[in-house]
Parts: sequence; structure tokens; C-alpha cells
Amino acid sequence: MKRFKILFLFFCFSIASIAFAQEKQKIIVEYSGNTSTAPDIEDGALVFLRDKSQQVHFIHKGVNVWCDKAIYYEDQDYLEAFSNVVMKQGDTINMVAKYVEYSGKTQLAFARGDVILTEPQSTLKTDTLHFDRIKQQAYYNTGGSVVRDSSGTITSKIGRYYMATSKYQFLNDVVLVNPQYTLNTERLDFFTENGHAYLFGPSTITGETNKIYCERGFYDTNSNVGNFQRNAKIDYDNRTVEGDSLYFDRNINFASATNNIKVTDTLNKSIVKGHYAEVWREKDSVYITKRALAITIQERDSVYMHADTLMLTGKENNRITRAFYNVRLYKSDMAGKADSVHVDHKKGLTQMINLSRFSSTDAFSTKRKPVLWNIGNQMTGDTIHLINNVVTEKLDSLKVFENAFLVSKDTISEDGYNQIKGKRLIGLFRDNELYNVDIIKNAEVIYYLRNDNNELVGINKSKSGSINIQIENQEIVETRFINQMDAELFPESEFPKAGKRLRGFDWRGEERPMSVEDLFKDDPPLVLPVIKGLEAYIPPEEFIDEAAKKRIKDAGKSAPKKANKAARNLPKKEKVAPLTEREKKQKALNDEAQKAGQ
Repeated sequence: MKRFKILFLFFCFSIASIAFAQEKQKIIVEYSGNTSTAPDIEDGALVFLRDKSQQVHFIHKGVNVWCDKAIYYEDQDYLEAFSNVVMKQGDTINMVAKYVEYSGKTQLAFARGDVILTEPQSTLKTDTLHFDRIKQQAYYNTGGSVVRDSSGTITSKIGRYYMATSKYQFLNDVVLVNPQYTLNTERLDFFTENGHAYLFGPSTITGETNKIYCERGFYDTNSNVGNFQRNAKIDYDNRTVEGDSLYFDRNINFASATNNIKVTDTLNKSIVKGHYAEVWREKDSVYITKRALAITIQERDSVYMHADTLMLTGKENNRITRAFYNVRLYKSDMAGKADSVHVDHKKGLTQMINLSRFSSTDAFSTKRKPVLWNIGNQMTGDTIHLINNVVTEKLDSLKVFENAFLVSKDTISEDGYNQIKGKRLIGLFRDNELYNVDIIKNAEVIYYLRNDNNELVGINKSKSGSINIQIENQEIVETRFINQMDAELFPESEFPKAGKRLRGFDWRGEERPMSVEDLFKDDPPLVLPVIKGLEAYIPPEEFIDEAAKKRIKDAGKSAPKKANKAARNLPKKEKVAPLTEREKKQKALNDEAQKAGQ
């Protein structure tokens, strides 16, 4: 038992001795062609020179340094290497420079003059570089560039390389140049192994056919896809896509957007809004849903169209808009509702359609026909066509196919309605106001006839082959019956109550949208997905942090007169872009959440 205790104590002492020796391990001179002391160099430092066969070679804890000339300060375990300096760590990190300083005590290195640091995935070039072997970080603040074959070249004023995670962090005037695009930002976190880039602050990615802007974002430089948030938008030629979150695939020129979307088309003078959208540039198409709203911008009075889903396809000269399911239209002097709408912008033709589908809970199934309101007139039919003048952008005419019905409320009677029905209806517009109506085939009329004093003369009920109606100031001023078959004027008291409504009468005035907001009043509640995005911006820690400062202070205790040579080349405090107001608020919320968690 006693012998075991002695062996155990000896073993512990041996381990402690090895650990102490490793901790105190100094820089080793592996090779020198010529070694001497120089009287003009303080503390009797040794000078090493190369010979014709090879360079001076030093080793320290897994790092190899080669150079043409070196000065070694033994009391500080400090090395200065000159000319064609090569510094290698393992099989992955290789650095060359004209001049390098290295401390065996702090394991801090400083390189100057055409510095090139290479790792398996990238090459860093700068004028001065700091290297902390304990933290395994390299740092520059005098401008530098990093080249990665598949991603391009990245330049910045400040940069840091985290070797453990193969991550670069670039700050201030960051530019990534790729044959397909140029990226500008204030901070870029870039991982060399997978080519993933994280953007912080105002950022743009400019390609040949598009430009992306965001204040937070992610971009995969290998696959050329990305996600962007915070005031994110994509410019495609004459179209801009905005949303809370944008996805972009450069390979197929495809973008999708989520939440609070706005697609602006300056060429076609239109805006589309919603909460989910897909944009295909090559096909020149937009698909948008979740409270989709299309706005056709006109000089005096824009047209608004809301539907469950909207699709816009085709170039400017052949533009088609499709809206389907529960479509509602609004204009200051006109409104409409239909199951689906098809717009041919080249022809100026808008088709209001009722699809052949039925649902007991859907108001726009086969039981409800398309309806159009103009001033005080309501028009319904199986299908309604509106024809615009593409030059003046004004409504030119309309056609109602099958079961045409025109209704307007009498100006005085509480339950009196002027009604005209027939197989088809053709209406003409002047300054967007209906002034001429032709009812074709099987025409029927119920009309409240009044004199100049607005006194009711009687109620006219007629049938004829066709009818032509002239309208002024929203009132019928002339009615012409063609091939009249039956007509009778009744005093109001003698007009049969059962005959006050023509067959198929359906007054839907309460459905009429009276504002843009009314287009959405019957929509079910909308629950939008939560977009998390990247975490709030946190300024990077100082390269020389408290732990590094302690190392430097402890190293200087053995040579107080010189206070450690390494300290003379320490990097200055980083000057980074200040936090925005949004970022300050987010940081405050994060701080509060952290305190609450404690």
C-alpha cells in the first residue's frame, strides 16, 4: 500500500512537471545558417541569418516560422522575423509577409507588408494582420480582401477570421464582387466552408437584371439563393417587390415574398398588394394571395380589385390579369363583384365571369351573378364585359350577356325600382358615366315616370323586342321601344303589387363597396406567419479583449523595462457603424429579456 502511494505521488508529480514544461515552453530555434549577437540591439538579443540552403526556422507549440533574418529576445521569448516570412499552423493555416513579430508568452503575432493568409477555402490579403493563437483569430483594420473562388472577392476596412468556425466577419465598406453580382453592406459574416453570408445593416446586391436591398439578410453564395428582411425589396427592371421577408433564387430569377407585400409596376402603372407573392421574371408573371389587391393607377381615379388570388402575366404589350374567387372592384364612380375576373390590358377588356361551381356557403357560386354598379345603376347578368379606351384610360362601353338586368332606385319611392331586363345589354359611357343603354331581345321595363316637378305621373310597364334608353344626370330622359308588343301606364294606386318586380329581380345595393376598405369587409380573419429573421445586430467584441490584455500584462512582468514589445503594435479600437434606432430598441428588448431570464 505504501509503495502504491509513492508511485501515485511520483506519477502526479510527473504529470504536473510535463504540464508546467508545456506551459513554459519557449520558442525553439530549429535551424539557422548563422547566429550572432548584435551590440546595437538591446538586451543582447540573438540575430539569426539564413544560408544558401534554407531559411531560418523556428518552432513554438505547433507553429513553424521561416524567414531570411530573425532577432530573438530570449528574456521576453519574443521574435522578430524579416524578409520572406512564412508562418504555418498545422496543415490548414499558412501566412506569408515581409515582417512578423511573435510572442511566445502571449502567443500574439503581428504581420506587416504584403500579408497573405491562406486556409483551405480562401485567401486573405492585407497590409497588416494581427493573429491571436489562443483565440485562434486573425484581424486587420487597415483594409483587406478575401478571395474565395466560388463566391468572389470580398473587401472591407476591418476584418476578422475565426479559425475554429472558418468564419470571416467583415466591417465597414464591405464589398463582395462576383461575376454575377456585387454586394455592398456594413457588416458581413461569411463562412468559407459553405459560402453562407449573413448581412447586417443597409445592404444591396446588384446583378445585371435585378437589385436587392435589405437591412438584414442571408445569402448562399454557392447556390445563389437568399432570404432578406427589414425594409427588404427587389428591383426587376420596371418592377419592385417589397415585403417583410423576401426569398430570391438567382438561378431561375424567382422571388417570393411574405407579409405586407407590395409589387409596383411602373411600366404598366399598377400596384399589387397581399401577404404572399411569387414573381417569375423570365415569365414576367406575378402570383399573389392572402388579401390580394390590384391597383390600376389612373391619372384621376385609380381602379382597385380585390380577390382571393391574383395572377399577372405577360409583357407590357400583352398583359393579362386574372383574379379568382370572390372578386370585388372599386372605383369612385363604379363598383362590382364577380366570382372571377379576366383583364386583357392590350384590348382594354375586363370580363366579369361566374364560374360553373356551386357551394351552399359561397355567395359567389352559380346562384349569384356578376354585378356592376355605376353611379345609381346596378347591372347583372351571366357575364359582364367592360371595355376601356386604352389611350384615355376611360370606360368606353359594357356588354352584359344572358339574363341582363338593369336596376335603379326611384328617387322618391321607398320601395320603387326602375327595372329593365332582356337577353343582352349594351351600355355606352361618356366620362365614365352611363348615357346610352340598349336592351336586346325579350326586353321588359318597369319605370316610374315623373314630370318636371318630380311628381309621379305613373308607372310604365312595357314589353318589346328591344329598347333604347337615353340617360342624363343619372335619370332616364328618353325611352324608345322597338317592336313594342305591350305597354301600359298605371297610376301608382292601381299598379299591382305582385307586378312591381320583374322576374329575376335582385337588388344588391347593400353589397356595393363604397370605399377601398369595404373590399375586405367580408374577408375572414387573417393570421400572418411570424417572421423571425436574423437576431438583432450586436457589435463585435474587441480583438484585444480583457483576457488578451491580461496575457500581455502578465508577459510584461518579466521584462518591465520594455513592457512587452507586442504591446506596441496592438490594434486600435474598432470604429463601426452606429446602431440604428430600430437596432437600439431591439437591443434594449433583448437586454430586458436577458435580465428577466436571470
